[in-house]
Amino acid sequence: MASKPEEMHKQDESAATSGGAVDGPPAVRIEGLWKRFGEQTAVHGIDLTLPAGHFIGLVGPNGAGKTTTLSMVTGLLRPDSGLVEIGGHDVWRDPVAVKSRIGVLPEGLRLFERLSGRELLGYIGRLRGLPGSEVDKRADQLLDVLDLSGSQHKLVVDYSTGMRKKIGLAAALLHNPEILFLDEPFEGVDPVSAQTIRGVLERYTSSGATVIFSSHVMELVESLCDWVAVMAAGRIRAQGPIAEVRGDAPSLQNAFLELVGANRGAGKNLDWLGGGAR
Repeated sequence: MASKPEEMHKQDESAATSGGAVDGPPAVRIEGLWKRFGEQTAVHGIDLTLPAGHFIGLVGPNGAGKTTTLSMVTGLLRPDSGLVEIGGHDVWRDPVAVKSRIGVLPEGLRLFERLSGRELLGYIGRLRGLPGSEVDKRADQLLDVLDLSGSQHKLVVDYSTGMRKKIGLAAALLHNPEILFLDEPFEGVDPVSAQTIRGVLERYTSSGATVIFSSHVMELVESLCDWVAVMAAGRIRAQGPIAEVRGDAPSLQNAFLELVGANRGAGKNLDWLGGGAR
């Protein structure tokens, strides 16, 4: 990638809490990642090292740059500058090696909606180069575990939000990737589907694989993850094991609000609000 523009200053290291030591090669290594859209800088030269074999949350408020960062990391959006390595392979110089190792469930997932759920998995598996018999076996298992067997012959266009998230997750897992990237996987999902997705992800990480997912729901992240990176205004504010980032705060939510500089006085000037019409 091109070098950083001269006017772009180095990220303020005092704003980020350094994570604990990462054992072994990292799942993802990011150095000096920048992205601008016109006059707006969405990602400000971030450095981030994510350990392999962990359930990792990339958290931040809306507009923090999480989706832009994940899109650049997974090869869906080209950075203005910076380095991204997955499993030691450069995402932009060796995309084939990288994409064979990752599964992605992006925000605003777009699927081949005129295929059934079963046909979609068959198509994706064969695109990945898996033998037909292996695709069929894995599709059967994923449809069963994700409670989609009864809807496997239904067109994806007729799936509910939860069903679409689950078939998208099945497609991302079909080739058994080393690292799974999920952008807001529980957004708009009913509690039953959310619990099903959660169970599949916990089983996946227990085998030594890595899950990296974005969210702004701290309670969910704290219950699922063992490692977290906090992002705000396009910068990394903290990264490391959950307990380290939480510190002395009573919860990750409290630590998060402090790290991102949440406006605790919001609404103080709305003294007219409530109490009926005046």
